[in-house]
Formats: sequence, structure tokens, C-alpha cells
Amino acid sequence: MATDAERYAQLAPFITDHKRALFDRIAPGRTRHLTVVLEDIYQPHNASAVVRTADLVGVQDVHIIENRNKYTVNPDVTLGSSKWIDMIRYREPGADNSARCIAALKQQGYLIVATSPRADSVTPESIPLDKPLAFCFGTELTGLGDGMMKHADLFLRIPMHGFTESFNISVSAAIVLYTVMQRLRSSDVPWHLRPEELDALKLSWARKTVHSAKHLEARFNQEEGT
Repeated sequence: MATDAERYAQLAPFITDHKRALFDRIAPGRTRHLTVVLEDIYQPHNASAVVRTADLVGVQDVHIIENRNKYTVNPDVTLGSSKWIDMIRYREPGADNSARCIAALKQQGYLIVATSPRADSVTPESIPLDKPLAFCFGTELTGLGDGMMKHADLFLRIPMHGFTESFNISVSAAIVLYTVMQRLRSSDVPWHLRPEELDALKLSWARKTVHSAKHLEARFNQEEGT
């Protein structure tokens, strides 16, 4: 059976030189050492702005919890970034989707980081980077739910010096992700994707780019079987 690298090589001739150059430049800057969790965001433009930020700073995965509010991509805000980001949705009817998300992330080794103004909170400048981090953001008015707060491993706050109590959620996510990614890129922490993950990522992008990619791969499979 062909590897992801071989599959990508088969589709590569059907991708423009410009797009292949973008894949080669952007993929090595992606990471899963950081990820983002959005819990019940009810304003689509806010969640879409976070997706766009994740793409721009190099965070590959965004986890979307839909207990009460369904997230719909706002194309005017994402500007196509949702095509290149992996969105993992938790929206099983009647289930505690927040608990499902937390369990999945902890199984993958992530520390759950809840945004909170608590006195013992770390800041984007001080949070330890040695372990994978899942930054969790809650609804616009009430923040994260009790379950997310209860199971958080760390609490994070953004220092503020004005009269209002908090930043908009999309602004908060942008500040946190940009600051922490800048620190991560300057650190010795092994934050890059593994070679096999890079191959899988570029293949997934190719499949989204090449018209009739499924039919082409089916043809390749038939040719390999003969």
C-alpha cells in the first residue's frame, strides 16, 4: 500500500507550482504542540476569526464543542483559512461534548488551559511550553463551562490595564496564540510535526486542491494492483 508521501507525489503533478511551493513552505511551520478549543461560541464571526488566527500562526487543529450552539464557518471572516485547518467537532446530541473533548485531548497528552482571571493564572509570557497545550475559550458572555474549568490543568489570563473586564474572544485567542507561538519558535521545544505527519498534512491539502482527487487515487490504486 502506498505511503502518504507516495500518494502526495502522485497528486503533485496536478497541483500548480505556486501551490506546491506554498505547501513546502507552510507545512514545516505547522504545529500540534498547541491546539485551540472553542466551547459553544454562538457568534460565527468570532469563532471564524479564531480559525483564521490559528492558520496564520501555524496551529493546525481547532477543536469545536457544540453542546448548545452550532458553529458555521463565516467565509467573509475565514477568507479560506478553514480549508487548511483541521477542525475537530464534538456535537453528539445529548452528550457532554465538553467532557468528550477533554478526554480526547488528555489522552493525546495535552494540558487543558482555561482562560480565567484567577490570581494563580499564568500569562502567555509565563506559561510553560514543555508539554502540549490546549487553549480553551468559552462563550462570549459567560466564558467556559463549569466542566471545562473543573478539569483544567492550568489557568491563563491576559494582563489588562483598562476599565473593561476582558478582551473579545477572537482578540484574546489572537494575543495568546501569537505570543505563545513566538516563544515556541524561539525555544528548544520539539514543536514541529513529525515527518510522517508532514506527509499526511500535505496529502490532505493536495486532496482539497486537486479536482477529482478521489477518482485519481482510485485509478492509481487500480494501476498498482495490476
